[in-house]
Amino acid sequence: MTLVSLHHARVRYGPLEALHGVTLAAPGPGLTVLLGRNGSGRTTVLRALAGAVPLSGGSVRWDGADVTGVPAHERARRGLCLVPERQAVFGSLTVRENLALTAPDPEPALAAYPALRPLLERRAGTLSGGEQRMLALSRALLARARVVLVDEPAQGLSPAVAARTYALLAALDACVVVAEQRLPPAPLLGRPAFVYVLRRGSVVFAGEAGELDGRSGTSAERP
Repeated sequence: MTLVSLHHARVRYGPLEALHGVTLAAPGPGLTVLLGRNGSGRTTVLRALAGAVPLSGGSVRWDGADVTGVPAHERARRGLCLVPERQAVFGSLTVRENLALTAPDPEPALAAYPALRPLLERRAGTLSGGEQRMLALSRALLARARVVLVDEPAQGLSPAVAARTYALLAALDACVVVAEQRLPPAPLLGRPAFVYVLRRGSVVFAGEAGELDGRSGTSAERP
């Protein structure tokens, strides 16, 4: 089992503190969902786990080892893949070249997202938002990572492709952490999920997805 976690993590952007001593753990294989509105800290949690932002306090642990000081590229080499909300592909490279950076054979990615096949020779920067999202996610699938962190995986995707995306993420033999504004329906998650709700840089709820479901909806503003 893989386990990534934050312990009393604090992150500052200049004079503003974005995370106020956040503690959470994400096991794998498994799906962990971070819920929160814009500014809640969910994206910062992903970036802190990936090493993309430094902590001003607390620690990051991976399989029990403190990796707080391990740089992002080294965490990636060890098997961590981050799919950010924006700028997740290399716009000047073609779709084929983007995929080749991760694996020599693009077929698994094209099987996951057939809509990319006719776009292989297109530069990624010319794709629509949804097409770029599929490309970024397909690279994560090709990476065979131990830890996969995805910020808003369904953003810009049709309902059918969003469902396919969650099915693919749920099937990964990895620790998968996704950040969303709202909790996806249980059938879309595809497997039991543990949920953390963040508000203004703090965890205000931690529990199974079913515990949150039905509390006047599944908005990140609840409980």
